[in-house]
Amino acid sequence: MSPTTDRRDPAETDLTCDVAVIGAGTAGIAAERAARKAGARTLLIDPEFRGTLCANTGCMPSKLLIAASHAAHAARRAPVFGVHPGDPVIDGPAVMARVRAERDRFVDFTRETFDDLPEGTAVRARARFIGPSELMLDDGRRVQARAVVIATGSQAQIPEPFRDLGPRILTNETIFELPDLPDSLAVIGGGPIGLELAQAMGRLGVPVTLFDQGTRLGKARCDVVHDALQDAIARDVTLCLGVETTASAVDGGIKLSWTGDAAGDQVFSHVLVAVGRPPNLKGLDLDASGLVLDGHGTPVFDRTTMQCGDAPVFMAGDANADVPLLHEASTEGAIAGTNAATYPKVTPGERSPAFALTFTDPPLASVGTGPGDGVISGRSDYSDQGRARTEARAEGAVTLYADAQGRLSGADLCCPGGDHLAHLLAWSVQSGATATGLLTMPFYHPTLEEGLKAALRQICGKTRQAEPAGRDFGTPPGA
Repeated sequence: MSPTTDRRDPAETDLTCDVAVIGAGTAGIAAERAARKAGARTLLIDPEFRGTLCANTGCMPSKLLIAASHAAHAARRAPVFGVHPGDPVIDGPAVMARVRAERDRFVDFTRETFDDLPEGTAVRARARFIGPSELMLDDGRRVQARAVVIATGSQAQIPEPFRDLGPRILTNETIFELPDLPDSLAVIGGGPIGLELAQAMGRLGVPVTLFDQGTRLGKARCDVVHDALQDAIARDVTLCLGVETTASAVDGGIKLSWTGDAAGDQVFSHVLVAVGRPPNLKGLDLDASGLVLDGHGTPVFDRTTMQCGDAPVFMAGDANADVPLLHEASTEGAIAGTNAATYPKVTPGERSPAFALTFTDPPLASVGTGPGDGVISGRSDYSDQGRARTEARAEGAVTLYADAQGRLSGADLCCPGGDHLAHLLAWSVQSGATATGLLTMPFYHPTLEEGLKAALRQICGKTRQAEPAGRDFGTPPGA
């Protein structure tokens, strides 16, 4: 039997616990688990228990759509290898049906974790603060806790020009429910969500135009890496950067007008708004919590302990608007849950170097710190890299950053296999690896990893550190 409690008569006994966690997403699940592991009596409070954002409307459905786009793209470029399968026929309803079917499987896996909770732990209700560690549920019950974890996630933002234009205005929370691919699509916002879905739809045969007020895509830190990303996206998507847009509903679609050197207007069947996901804090009555709020109404917190001031309240995941990534939410949830269980004793948790991936093709990634004063850099050009060239996808670049001793501090990359290379680089940064030390590692030939050697050698040269002796007998052809 599911531990999720049904709504009860308000007259029933109020609830008490050591740690109350508001929100059953990735951060909330991790917080509840960590608090219970630390010996706390826990309650996990959520109005729906629908599963995580990642499974429902984030990571997994978007990657399912991207996978379909990769299949179509592979068929179109097959002739470069002498293989001629013909133009692919895109069955839009079948594409979207598979996205939803596989998405629902991932969601079911997440929901199954709720059934494993101790009886009575999961409380299906909305909660709001009526004191620093006291909550009121929308079924009339009160929750008295020693500590509270806020893990309410985020929600898609729809700015005023697009807010009341009907169902043709999409977000990442609604686009996967389309029964068929759009006839045409405007994407507002050149961040990770906008880029991934714009390129995927473009490769599936949808005419896509991406609009952004800025001229920097994907928050890319390195100019060379950004240029590689922009070139890649522009092959599948029309880019209108540095523009302001206005929108209105018309018969059969949404009319967009935009400013700039290439000002114009066009009717699109749908518009995807991907301009950010602010914290979902509405309805929490944070004023009653006594917490100090920043200019955006978000509680001020310590990202090493996740504690809000010296209060018995902790924040984790997208709700704190710090680093809205799944692995960060899981880490933050574990830190918050542990410290909530041991409050008033709190201990700083270990945080990994910054690590963000955008699943474009080629992937965009950033690791650790970026360019800056005193930072040593080295660059590898993948436009003629051996393994990438054999696969007809030689493009992009990698920029590595290091300190004066040659220790890697970060990386920016947009190149084939960038999602996997970025993991190796993130592990290298976290472990304190040096450029010299990495060059002592084995590099199989021919691989994409070999392409990192050029950047590592440049860092060795700039930091006046000798390349490892007896390890490198020259560069094989095509490395």
